[in-house]
Amino acid sequence: MASWLGGLGSGLGQSLGQVGGSLSSLTGQISSFTKDILLEGAEEVGDAATELHVSNSRLREIESINAAQKFENERLKKLCSDLEEKHEASELQIKQLSVEYRNQLQQKEVEISHLKARQNALQEQLQKVQTAAQSAQSGVGVLPPAAASASYVPAVRRSSCFEGDDMDFGDIIWSQQEINRLSNEVSRLESEVDHWKQIALSSKVQRTNDAEQSEICKLQNIVKELKQNLSQEIDEHQHELSVLQDAHRQKLVELSRRHREELREYEERIEELENQLQQDGVSADAMDDSKISQQKKNAQSLERGKVEELQIVKDLEDEIRRLNNKLSSAKEESKILLKEQELAKVEKMQIMQEYENLKSDFSMLQSSVAERDALLKEQEKKLQLKTSLPEDVVRLQQALLEAENELARLSSLKQEGFEKELTSAQHKNVISAYTEDQNSELSQLRQDLERKESELNESIAERETLIAELEELDKQNQEATQHMITLKEQLSKQHTENDSVVKQLKFDLEFERNKVSELEIEKMETIKELNSQKEKLSQCSCELNDLHLNKQQLQDNIKDVEEQLKKAQECNLHNEKEIKELQQRLKEREEELSVSLSKLTEKHNQESNYACQDLILKEREVEIAKLQNDISENKQLNEDLEKSLSDLRTENGKLIAAVEELKQELSDAISEKNKVYLEKDTVVEALKMEKRQLENELNQTEKRLLEQAHKYKQTIEELSNARSMDTTALQLEHERLVKLNQEKDFKIAELKRSIEQMETDHQETKEMLTTTLGGQKQLTELIKEKEVFIEKFKNQALQVKQELEEYMKVSKKQDVLKHNLEEKDRSLAIMKEENNHLKEEIERLKDQQSRSTPVVEPKTLDIIIELESEVTQLKVIKNSLEEEIEVHKKTIEDQNQTTVQLQQSLQEQRKEIDESRFQCEQMNVTHERLSLEKDEEIKNLQKTIEQIKTQLHKERQIIQTDSSDLFQETKVQTLNGENGNEKHDLSKAEIERLVKGIKEREMEIKLLNEKNVSLSQQIDQLSKDEVGKLTRIIQEKDLEIQALNARVSSAPYRQDVLCLQQQLQAYVMEREQVLAVLSEKTRENSQLKTEYHNIMDIVAAKEAALVRLQGEIQKLSNRSENSSQEMSRETIQNLSRIIREKDIEIDALSQKCQTLLTVLQTSSIGTDNGSGGVNSNQFEELLQERDKLKQQVKKMEEWKQQVITTVQNMQHESAHLQEELQKLQAQISIESDSNSKLQVDYNGLIQSYEQNEKKLKSFSQELAQVQHSIGQLYNTKDLLLSKLDLVTPSVAAASTVSQLSGIQYSAPEVLSDESKLLQNELERLKNKLQEKDSTIRTLQENNQRLSDSVATASEIERKSQEGTESEMRQIKEKHDVLQKSLREKDILIKSKSDQLLSVSENLSNKENENELLKQAVTNLKERNLILEMDIRKLKEENEKIVAKCREKETEFRALQETNMQFSMMLKEKEFESHSMKEKALAFEKLLKEKEQGNTGELNQLLSEVKSMQEKAVTFQQERDQVMVALKQKQMESSALQGEVQHLREKEQRLNQELERLRNHLLEMEDSYTREALAAEDREVKLRKKILILEEKLVSSSTAVENASHQASLQVESLQEQLNLVSKQRDETVLQLTISQDQVKQYALSLANLQMVLEQFQQEEKAMYSAELEKHQNQTAEWKKKAEKLEEKVISLQESLGEANAALDAASRLTEQLDVKEEQIEELKKEGEIRREMLEDVQNKLMDLMNSTEGKVDKVLMRNLFVGHFHTPKNKRPEVLRLMGSILGIKKEELDQLLSEDQRGVTSWVTGWLGGGAGSKSVPSTPLRPTHQNIFNSSFSELFVKFLETESCPSIPPPKLSVHDMKLLGAAGTGKTSSTPSSSQMQDSAASAMSRRPDANPFLARRSAAVPLIMPTSNSGHLLMKPISDALPTFTPLPVSPDASAGAVLKDLLKQ
Repeated sequence: MASWLGGLGSGLGQSLGQVGGSLSSLTGQISSFTKDILLEGAEEVGDAATELHVSNSRLREIESINAAQKFENERLKKLCSDLEEKHEASELQIKQLSVEYRNQLQQKEVEISHLKARQNALQEQLQKVQTAAQSAQSGVGVLPPAAASASYVPAVRRSSCFEGDDMDFGDIIWSQQEINRLSNEVSRLESEVDHWKQIALSSKVQRTNDAEQSEICKLQNIVKELKQNLSQEIDEHQHELSVLQDAHRQKLVELSRRHREELREYEERIEELENQLQQDGVSADAMDDSKISQQKKNAQSLERGKVEELQIVKDLEDEIRRLNNKLSSAKEESKILLKEQELAKVEKMQIMQEYENLKSDFSMLQSSVAERDALLKEQEKKLQLKTSLPEDVVRLQQALLEAENELARLSSLKQEGFEKELTSAQHKNVISAYTEDQNSELSQLRQDLERKESELNESIAERETLIAELEELDKQNQEATQHMITLKEQLSKQHTENDSVVKQLKFDLEFERNKVSELEIEKMETIKELNSQKEKLSQCSCELNDLHLNKQQLQDNIKDVEEQLKKAQECNLHNEKEIKELQQRLKEREEELSVSLSKLTEKHNQESNYACQDLILKEREVEIAKLQNDISENKQLNEDLEKSLSDLRTENGKLIAAVEELKQELSDAISEKNKVYLEKDTVVEALKMEKRQLENELNQTEKRLLEQAHKYKQTIEELSNARSMDTTALQLEHERLVKLNQEKDFKIAELKRSIEQMETDHQETKEMLTTTLGGQKQLTELIKEKEVFIEKFKNQALQVKQELEEYMKVSKKQDVLKHNLEEKDRSLAIMKEENNHLKEEIERLKDQQSRSTPVVEPKTLDIIIELESEVTQLKVIKNSLEEEIEVHKKTIEDQNQTTVQLQQSLQEQRKEIDESRFQCEQMNVTHERLSLEKDEEIKNLQKTIEQIKTQLHKERQIIQTDSSDLFQETKVQTLNGENGNEKHDLSKAEIERLVKGIKEREMEIKLLNEKNVSLSQQIDQLSKDEVGKLTRIIQEKDLEIQALNARVSSAPYRQDVLCLQQQLQAYVMEREQVLAVLSEKTRENSQLKTEYHNIMDIVAAKEAALVRLQGEIQKLSNRSENSSQEMSRETIQNLSRIIREKDIEIDALSQKCQTLLTVLQTSSIGTDNGSGGVNSNQFEELLQERDKLKQQVKKMEEWKQQVITTVQNMQHESAHLQEELQKLQAQISIESDSNSKLQVDYNGLIQSYEQNEKKLKSFSQELAQVQHSIGQLYNTKDLLLSKLDLVTPSVAAASTVSQLSGIQYSAPEVLSDESKLLQNELERLKNKLQEKDSTIRTLQENNQRLSDSVATASEIERKSQEGTESEMRQIKEKHDVLQKSLREKDILIKSKSDQLLSVSENLSNKENENELLKQAVTNLKERNLILEMDIRKLKEENEKIVAKCREKETEFRALQETNMQFSMMLKEKEFESHSMKEKALAFEKLLKEKEQGNTGELNQLLSEVKSMQEKAVTFQQERDQVMVALKQKQMESSALQGEVQHLREKEQRLNQELERLRNHLLEMEDSYTREALAAEDREVKLRKKILILEEKLVSSSTAVENASHQASLQVESLQEQLNLVSKQRDETVLQLTISQDQVKQYALSLANLQMVLEQFQQEEKAMYSAELEKHQNQTAEWKKKAEKLEEKVISLQESLGEANAALDAASRLTEQLDVKEEQIEELKKEGEIRREMLEDVQNKLMDLMNSTEGKVDKVLMRNLFVGHFHTPKNKRPEVLRLMGSILGIKKEELDQLLSEDQRGVTSWVTGWLGGGAGSKSVPSTPLRPTHQNIFNSSFSELFVKFLETESCPSIPPPKLSVHDMKLLGAAGTGKTSSTPSSSQMQDSAASAMSRRPDANPFLARRSAAVPLIMPTSNSGHLLMKPISDALPTFTPLPVSPDASAGAVLKDLLKQ
């Protein structure tokens, strides 16, 4: 019991702790949530850069949370593994313990068996000694006190019941107790053996051979009995062993089950954490796009660290307050529990006292009953009268039956007729009087019966109500427990979630505390304080002071933090000043920069790059390094060229200018490359296209360099030719013109590029500003909404806290009351059991009294009176207990009502919280969607910015805003549509709405198509404008050429003029070619447009077919627009490129038109370009086709997913429909049942109606009879009245005649004789008159009687009429009611039939809809299959196209290689031709000089030729190197292409992942909607439950009024507590407001700090990195320390658990030791008492021995002498021997005497024993089943057995069963085990001995001497059955308990 209560208390404590923990974590969450939102508000600054910082910081936070969760997950996994190991170890320990326990058990059993064997031996010795004593005393005729041996055996054995304790100490302790008990018994028996040995030694002299034989017989019987005892004990031990094993198995099963439950909980926790991780991972993936520098994050994290430190300080304060509250509540609980414990102890003591009183009374009763057997027979009748309620009932029933019979007889008499009544009125009067008497008796009997029945019904109703209330209480208890379990689970889940959040926050805190060294010290202090608080919690006394000190320290810490913040603010002011100075400097710099356009562009590029692309530059540094290597190689080539040119300068100084120009061109090309690369880096998405451009430009620059080298070589040749002609002036002018032309070209290209860059930058800045402004507005709105939500949450949280506290208090009180109730119930049960025992014993006593002989004693009346008074007292106690139970029930009902109200309020608040959470989630989802949409719009705008030129900027912006708005609208509409589809199950109205939506979408598609057409027209205009520009440039070039022709129109320049003319012709040709190319491109553009329009039409058709995919199709259309714009832009760029190439080719052709080699070169270049262009165009087309196919595939996949979702929805709907069908079927069955019931009722009503009609008819007949009888009575009355009238006039006439005659005869006075005669006549007449008067009187009396009878009859008839009228009225009313009910039933039936029809119609409609839906599903499946087939075909086509593309690429590479070989051959031939020309010139010069005869010059020329040859060799080597470099570049370009393909594949994968995530989101939304529906269903159910509970509340309002006084007191105390709590809350609210204001101020200051820090970041990079490394090291150290501390904490917890377990074990052992000590003391006392008793008995025995020696009882001898002559002759010598032994004659002398006279000795022995036929007067004792036939046994045996039966009471040996053992813990409670080992009624004597300590154990009671009732057994033997059934009963000998043993023999002999 105690352990159970303890377990309950601990469980409650744990649950309360969990609730408190969850509340604290909830408050922590709410506070952190508010602070995060405030921080978000502080972080959102106007600039885009700060917004990027904020997003980056959030990303960092999410990453840190993710890391913390991973860490937590790993920790939990470790924990799980540790727990598994512990489980295995515990299982092994349990196995070992079980083995040890079994070994110990075996050892104990062996010890028990040894001790029992020893005990048996000692018992045998004892019995031998007793038999010796018996034989010693049998000579005198005194009974031996062998019965005392029974009293030494302990009646009750203590046992240990298994109550499911955690430790198996009970087994060991029980075995130890058993051993101790047995050892005590052994010592006692040894002492007894010694004692009996002494007696045996003293009485050994007097023993004879006959006594030895009797002892042997006795010993044999004892051996048999002991064997039986042994077998029984062995069985009992086996049973105990099995019980122990079962208990051990149960414990093992419970342990394994607990472990499994713990494992499941851990698995659920792990799953929840993994889900959280996945969610965080998704959010992190979503946010990964915005990454900015780590230094900004560090600054923000430092600032956050300060705010979080403040948070922690506040959290610690909250924790301190919570701990205070918990302490106070725990103290109150402990006080309440102590009071309850005291009350329970008092009650227990009272019950114990009552029990002891009852026991003592009962023992007194038993003793008095034994003395007063005689009185009870006389009192039986009185008792039967008192206690014979059922007999009274039977008598009343018999009387009722007689009365009913008489009534029936009377009714038959009435029906026979009233004629007999007329004839015999007197007889009728008598009968009526008799019937009236009988009716009165009957009415009284009926009233008694009704009263008793009402009492019975009331008692049954009360019982039923009590049972119903008990069941309701059980149900409520179960519901409450289930609710508590669910609450526990929810709170544990919340606790786990909050724990994870808290751990994450702790991880962040540790990370940031390491950065700030000052906060580390504070953290250590707080940890120490927390540890000290934890230690001081156990002490409970010094806690409050410590907590106050901690509060003061925390306030100091807060002050320190505030001072630090003030310092930070000062730093902020200082930084602001510096910012202002920096801003002034920036303004000055901007003014300086605005001077020159070129500087501005460069700096603008640098700023944009520095602001936005720090991370991207880091990522792209490798690529830049590669490009720089290429540039360095180009530089090396240029340097080589410069060297060659410098060598050539020695020959001619005029070439220096050309070389400088080359250098400038190289530097310009490098700068151009850098600029182009920077432009490409600004836009991340257009990287791939610009890489290709870079590669093309590199190739172009290389070609340009080669061509320029050729140009310069040609110019050198021309100049050398011109030099020979002495035409210096012409050369100078030609060079100048060429230079001017080249410079102008380069300047034009540079200016174009700079203008384009400026325009694009301007557009980008404008659009960035617009997007950021829009985003900031939305964010501010969202923040406001979130602040409102936060305030709501705060209020709700406070309410929830208060209500939870109230609920916890109420639940505690309820638990206390429950415990009290349980204790009361237990005490009641105990009292009932005791009452039952008492009743049984009273009945047994009655039976004994009924059997006992009637001896009149006056004491029994007093006993009965005492019993009755005790019964009344018990009844009073029972009533008081029942009243207490009712009071408790009322209080429980009140508390249940309060709990129900609290549950309702809790549920409402939970609903509100869930709704607010749902709204928050929706807000977050919408916010994320908006952010995603904004990101997409920004990307789209960036693409469009790159594509669209300056001319159509404004128009394009307007169009794009429209498209974006449309896109948003369509997205919202599609989302709404999807929600509608999920909610309303595709009803008809929705289908119509969808049709309308489709029409609207078609209109939107048409509008978009029109916009597309307008855009394509604009693109056409663009292309035309650019063509016009290009034609203008060509015209300008033509004008320049004409000017040059005009300049060179003089005669000496005819060769040059011819060259120029050729150039002009080439220009014209080139122009025509360019125009042709342009026309081809325009044609291609128009084809692309037509294809685009076709694609749009197809897309529109698909949109009409698939309504749900409109938003995504619009996205695709926007993408297709973007792609078309990109294509147009690419075409324009390609055209510009071609024009540039053609310009260069024109220059080359103008110089090389004279030679065939130049013609070959130009043709090869043309073919190369042509093939390359074609291939590139084909490749682009293929790519576009592939993109289109991908888009189509995506569409199809999305459509397929939607179809799948619709199918799933259909399945859900079908499931719902099936459920509804089942519900309807159930309703139909219920209604059919009700209909059948109604029909049955209807039939019954009709039958009753018919019966009533029959009764009415019978009543009417009776009325007619009554009226007829009344008429007859009136007739008789009239007749009687007429007879009376006839009699009266005759009398009058006689009187007148007499008067007249008197007058006449009086006249003559003379005649005396006549007068005498007259006098005689007169006397006769007078006599006659008197007779007549008497007759008249009699008639009058008869008349009066008749009138009275008539009046009574009329009154009876009137009464009967009134009764019949009232019955008629009642019948009519019943008839009306029945008719009304019939009508109502008919209406109900009609309504039910209507409902049935409507339900059936609904069912048919639902089935039709289901079939339609199934058809739709099948159609969709078919469509899906068709689309999958199309997708497969498209995939196959795509693969074929890819294969073709690869083949084309291989062909293209082969052609390029052949082209390169041809170009190499051409260059070699050119070189040979040049060398041949130079040799020819040299030979001509030699010839000329020979002619002149100058040999020195010839030598010079030879040397020049050699040097030229060497130069040629070097040139060849350089050319080979260049070729090698070109091949390397080609390889690099192929590698870059591979990378590009890899990036595209990555893009595809990312797109697929995006789609998957979208689908996942949709599925999640579906699940949320389903959960919402389920929650609504739950709400409905809960509301129903609430209604039911309200009804219950209304019913139980009366009980509430009774318990209102106690509740008012509790309410007052609670109000006082509430006032205190409200004061604390107000203080906390004030502190919160102050802290919020401070937080706002800090947020503003933080914003300013961020602005300052962003400007100082570049300067403090190195510092931050170093500090970061330090802090990271510190964090690692701190983490290690934290892990060590956690490990220490875990180990300490384990050791604490072990210590607690050890303490529990020690406490149990001490309790058990105390119990043992008490038992030992009790046993010692008993031993002392027994020793004293033994000494008394020994003294008595010695006295008896002394007194009885040498004495002979004369009466016995007389009886023996007389019996000698009654015995048969063959048995007489035995009698003589017995007499001789009694007289002390020796055996030899007896034998001599018997041998002399052997006649007629044995006839009296059997008669004495009751065996003979002659001895009829003596009653025979009943035979035992163990006895054999008496007539076959000897006299000595019979005598010994007779003495045994007289001396030994029929006590069976004590059975030491498991069930009879007492509990360990319940030593003093007086409880006995409920399961008796054997039948309790088996042996009354033993129970009497155990309950009667006053009785002498050595004197056997006379009632126990001859057992009349045998122990009941299942065997069929006659002797084993009870005497009442089988054998004739004899009255037992009535003997007083004071009579001696000798008196018994005397009585026997007298008989």
